[in-house]
Amino acid sequence: MKTATSAFLAILPLLFTAPVAAATEAYTEQRQPCTDHRPLKQPFFGDLHVHTRYSLDASTQGTRTTPEQAYQFARGAELPIQPWTEAGEGMRALQLRRPLDFAMVSDHAELIGEVAMCNNPELEGHNAWQCLVYRHWPRAAFYLFNYMSAIEASHLGLCGEDDALCLAAARGPWGEMQAAAEDYYDRSADCEFTTFVGYEWTGGEPDSGGNLHRNVVFRNAEVPALPISFIDGPAAVQLWGSLDSQCNSAQGACDSLVIPHNANLSAGYMYSGREDDGAPMSVEYARLRRQFEPLAEIMQHKGASECYYQAGVTQDELCAFEQQPVDNISGFDNPPRPDTGFLRRVLADGLQLQRELGVNPYQQGFVASTDTHLGAPGAAEEDRFLGHGGAGVPAAREIPPGLPDKLEYNPGGLAVLWAEENSRDALFRAMRRREAYGTSGPRIVTRFFAGWDYPGDLCQQADRVERAYAGGVPMGGELSVPPAEDTGPSFLVVAQQDAGTADSPGMPLQRIQIVKAWVDREGESHQQVLDVAGSADNGASVDLDTCEPRGEGHAQLCGVWRDDDFDASQPAYYYSRVVENPSCRWSQRLCLAAGVDCDEPDSVPDDYANCCSAEHLPTIQERAWTSPIWYTPPAGES
Repeated sequence: MKTATSAFLAILPLLFTAPVAAATEAYTEQRQPCTDHRPLKQPFFGDLHVHTRYSLDASTQGTRTTPEQAYQFARGAELPIQPWTEAGEGMRALQLRRPLDFAMVSDHAELIGEVAMCNNPELEGHNAWQCLVYRHWPRAAFYLFNYMSAIEASHLGLCGEDDALCLAAARGPWGEMQAAAEDYYDRSADCEFTTFVGYEWTGGEPDSGGNLHRNVVFRNAEVPALPISFIDGPAAVQLWGSLDSQCNSAQGACDSLVIPHNANLSAGYMYSGREDDGAPMSVEYARLRRQFEPLAEIMQHKGASECYYQAGVTQDELCAFEQQPVDNISGFDNPPRPDTGFLRRVLADGLQLQRELGVNPYQQGFVASTDTHLGAPGAAEEDRFLGHGGAGVPAAREIPPGLPDKLEYNPGGLAVLWAEENSRDALFRAMRRREAYGTSGPRIVTRFFAGWDYPGDLCQQADRVERAYAGGVPMGGELSVPPAEDTGPSFLVVAQQDAGTADSPGMPLQRIQIVKAWVDREGESHQQVLDVAGSADNGASVDLDTCEPRGEGHAQLCGVWRDDDFDASQPAYYYSRVVENPSCRWSQRLCLAAGVDCDEPDSVPDDYANCCSAEHLPTIQERAWTSPIWYTPPAGES
């Protein structure tokens, strides 16, 4: 079998073109054109969900990482993390094996002023009782402050009349976030690293504990004076409306989009099929949601949101991947259900809503990220996982005994954008058109196209990508009307395994699948999962005693699939899922390192009891999910 590096070099013509001279690019800000500009696009790996010291949940768990340090880490620097010695040195450290191409610090908008006040003695309100709780009983502050902001949609009592003190205090960290993004954005022709200014809008549904969180991404350095928070307007439609009035429709170059995350923990409220107040969805609401939310975060630290799995009930066993045991973010013991926020179901609901409203509010592509609360963007490697903080295991005072995070949590994933160059404008356009995908951590490279007349031998053509663009649409696109009544769409899907590094080779691929979902004339939703390249029966496995992989896999895969069962009267969507061979999960690696032997229960330390629990899944199959491609019948035909 070829090495990962040689295979990667061999497949370069298949995935994207060679560099060409810098082309004229439509920039919304001053910068030099990128030397490496490729009209057929190239993949850029990054993280759009990163918390630093200015997020309440991170700071109350001992995180001291600044936005500047977060970007340094993304570019390859070592990052000290909690717990801290009396001299202020981190007792642990993290470092990426490979730097990222882009990142965004996304601290919580809510309470950013209160956190600043409680940490800065020069700010009025520093000695309020709420800040005393924050400094002396941080876990109590974590629950109290979060309850007030995410459930009551309110600032705390230390903010003064009209919350003026807290709003004024928020300008400091918001300015620092912008300054760090500016300092680490490579505006030179090298285009080595891109930053985005952004933040997280953080709210919840009080009765169910459902998560409604969203990340806001700004196209350039022109942003509102303060981040728009859940406290400012406790409904997503209010966020979109405020962004529209203060940014997208305002004078100047300000532009923004919104990425919801952890739909798997939304108890069904993030995608209820109705408006935020429970009213039937209007056309205006659907249009605003589609405009502002072109992407959804399919994978992160707190689980995967692709699809629901229940043994004996659903057939796609790969849906069990990193599925959380509950349907909410507030700790209520309610198990997940098919309708509690899984995106495969959500996208099908969008097809039905488009029939009713004429617009699909859930026409979203996919990205992934980490949701790190250590200020460590891209720290998604299984063998270096130290927990991500936030809702996980705290480590402010000591290194956690046993596993460093909750068993059900994971290192998170990465966002990948297909763009001509590594500039803010090019990457933002990729997000807007949904030419994006997510991985569960590995740097898998994949492309997905659909058209009406792709030849069966397209994989063997040297100019396959150019022909795929010319004759169809990439991931995130919409198919046109079929040229003939009996014509079904064909799909080109290509994948390259993570090339890895010298000390950590990438894992071979097992297979590529295409997921198809459609709505029939009676309004019933259907789905199929088809293997189109590779095979589940390749004999690959992993030795659980050593975590050494066994068996063969593929350095690269390519397939052309035609939908012979296509019905032009039925709305449908398709996406591809690239699956690696089995490997050890982070928890299994740490259980082995601790010498845990589950065959001798009396020898297992209490701190490592989870290693032997029924809930512990020692193996995983890392993966990538492409954004879907949609087909909509002409008006009046569905």
